[in-house]
Amino acid sequence: MRGVAAAAACAGWLAFAAVPAPATTASPVNDQGSNSNYRSNITAVTPAAPGLSVQVLEFADRLQLTNHTGHTVTIYGYQQEPYARVLANGTAEKNVRSPATYLNESFYGDIAVPATADPAAAPQWQVVDRTGSFEWHDHRIHWASPTLPPEVKDKSRRALIFNWTVPISVAAQRGAIAGQLFWQPESSSAPLAAIISGIAVVLLGIAFVVFVRRRRARERRGASATDPPDAADGSSRRAGGEAW
Repeated sequence: MRGVAAAAACAGWLAFAAVPAPATTASPVNDQGSNSNYRSNITAVTPAAPGLSVQVLEFADRLQLTNHTGHTVTIYGYQQEPYARVLANGTAEKNVRSPATYLNESFYGDIAVPATADPAAAPQWQVVDRTGSFEWHDHRIHWASPTLPPEVKDKSRRALIFNWTVPISVAAQRGAIAGQLFWQPESSSAPLAAIISGIAVVLLGIAFVVFVRRRRARERRGASATDPPDAADGSSRRAGGEAW
């Protein structure tokens, strides 16, 4: 009976844990404005270089480039100026003369770019990391407005918003990180319904076991009251133990 009670308590806890928290209207993933309904997917990285990997972080918020190619990988800004690079030895640097260095500090790019930022000027590199990776917010991979894009006709349906590219070079060979931005509706309630159905099945099974065990216990008590005494020791004959 203790095992039955524990199983019932566990099932109840699962039912409580399966209920999602109330959803917010914006579903922000950070305090800058990124929204989990927007998903950026990388479709290609060129040139194809062994040791080069790129991933999207927090749905559509940032990119992370890791360079183990043995060559310098350069990322270009919004005016095709050198914005950042990861050297062959793993040192990551950003160009403080690139306007992208400042624009990328704000989710919507609504920031004053200093007069010293000039895309035509020679790069001025500043070390930011030495682990072979560079992580940055890029306005080319997300929807830069708090209003819905016109491509989203129905918020309950997945929709392609636009294709995007971020230009890069590997060992001076030009290429790009290519991807797509989608509107992704909230997850359906189907998984939750499946969890609740599974819990209901478990609880019904527990109730059936309890019912059978109680009925058998009553039958044994009734048989003990009517059994004749045993010829050898005068005690009543007992029914055999349960198999389960």
